[in-house]
Amino acid sequence: MKPTFISKEKNEAKFSMEFTGEEFEGAIINVYRANKGKFLIDGFRKGKAPRGLIETRYGDDVFFEDAINEMFSQNYPNALDELSLEVIDRPAVEFSELKKGEGFTVTITVDVYPEFEVKDYRGVVIEKVDDSVPEGELDGELESLRKRNARMVVAEKPAEEGNTVILDYEGFVDGLPFDGGTAERQPLKLGTGSFIPGFEEQLVGVLAGEERDVKLMFPEEYHAEDLAGKDAVFKCRIHEVKEEELPELNDDFAKDVSEHDTLDELKAEISDRLEKSAKARAENRMKNAAIEMVYNANDIDVPAPMVEDEFEAMLGEFDQQLRYQGMSLEKYYEYTEKDSAALRDEFKGEAERKVKTRMLALQVAEQEGLAASEEDVEGEMKLIAESYKMEVDKLREMLGDERVSIIEKDIRMRKAIDFIFENAEVM
Repeated sequence: MKPTFISKEKNEAKFSMEFTGEEFEGAIINVYRANKGKFLIDGFRKGKAPRGLIETRYGDDVFFEDAINEMFSQNYPNALDELSLEVIDRPAVEFSELKKGEGFTVTITVDVYPEFEVKDYRGVVIEKVDDSVPEGELDGELESLRKRNARMVVAEKPAEEGNTVILDYEGFVDGLPFDGGTAERQPLKLGTGSFIPGFEEQLVGVLAGEERDVKLMFPEEYHAEDLAGKDAVFKCRIHEVKEEELPELNDDFAKDVSEHDTLDELKAEISDRLEKSAKARAENRMKNAAIEMVYNANDIDVPAPMVEDEFEAMLGEFDQQLRYQGMSLEKYYEYTEKDSAALRDEFKGEAERKVKTRMLALQVAEQEGLAASEEDVEGEMKLIAESYKMEVDKLREMLGDERVSIIEKDIRMRKAIDFIFENAEVM
C-alpha cells in the first residue's frame, strides 16, 4: 500500500491509498478462507467448495466488499501515521474501478485536527483570589460533625420541625384506600420535604399516642396518574416523637469521632484541612481566570465534528444524571416544554467552549514541550484503579490504548494550565 498526499484546505485533508493487484488478491484469499464455510454448493461438503466455483455461482465480486474493508481497516491507520494526519471525524471514501486481479486506488477526504499557534499565554494578568478560611467555617464543620454523631431520643413534647415522628398511616381517596398509601412505624423527619407537599406541615405539634387526619391534594404532576390532582386523607397514628441529642464538644467527643485525644487537636486538624481546601479553591479560580484570558485572546477554528462529539458526551452525562433522579430525557422534555433541538442550543455553546479550551491547553503543552511521563500516567491509573477497587494492570487492559491516550492528554492539559498560571501576573 502506498499513501499519497493530495491536498489540504482549512481542516480538510485529501489523500489516496494505492493497492497492487497482488495485495487485492491476498485479501480476497484471506476472506475466502474465513468465509467459505458460509457457502453451500451441491456436491461439496460445507466449507470445501473451491473459490472459483463460489465466484462462478455468486459472481467474481462476491468477496470484494469484505476484502477491501479488511484492506482499508488494516492500512488506513498506517497511512495516517505516515502522512502525519490527526483525524477528527469519519472519512469519506471513493474507490476506483475494482477488477479481479488488478490494483485499485482509494481516495479519502477527512476532517483533520487544525494547525495553529497559541499566542499571549505567558504573563496573563489575573486578580488574586482571597484564600482565607471564611469566618465561622470551623464552627460549622464542628456543628456538622456533632449532627452526624447525634443520637435520637424520645421527646416528651409536641413535634417540631426537625423532629422525627414514628407513625402508622393509611391513605384514602374518595373514601377508599389506594395502593402504596399504607405504612407502619414509618420514621418521618419533619421539614425535609420527603413526603407529599402539605403532609409534614400538618404533623407539626402532634404528640406520641395522638391520632390525626392529614388532608391534602396530590400534585398535578404526581408520578401515579390515578392519584395526580386528587384530594386525599391520611389517617395517622403517632407512636413516638424523637429529637436529635447532640454530643458536647469536649475531649471525649474528639476521641469518639477521630484519632485525636483532645478537642484542640481535632480543631487543629479541621483547620488545616479547611485552609488547604480554601487555598485549592482560590488557586482553581485563578487558574480558570488565566485560561479564560488565553481563551479570549485566541480566535481559532473549532471543528464542528469535535463540538458534536462533546455535545453527545454532555447529553449522555445529563441523561445519566436524570436517571439517577428517577427521570428520563423524555420526561424532562415534557416537564420543561423543551425538545431535543432546544437542549442542543442550550448545550452547544458550552460544548464549543470546552473543545476550544482543550485545544488551546494541548497546543500550549505542545509549544512548551509538556509531556505526560510514564510516572504521570501510572499515578493517574493508580488513582482510577483505587476508586474502582481494581488492579492497575487489569484497569489498563480494560481501558485499552485509546482510553490511556485520553488520560495522557488530560495530564498534558493540566500541565499546560499549571504552566499558564505559574507564568501569570497575579495582581
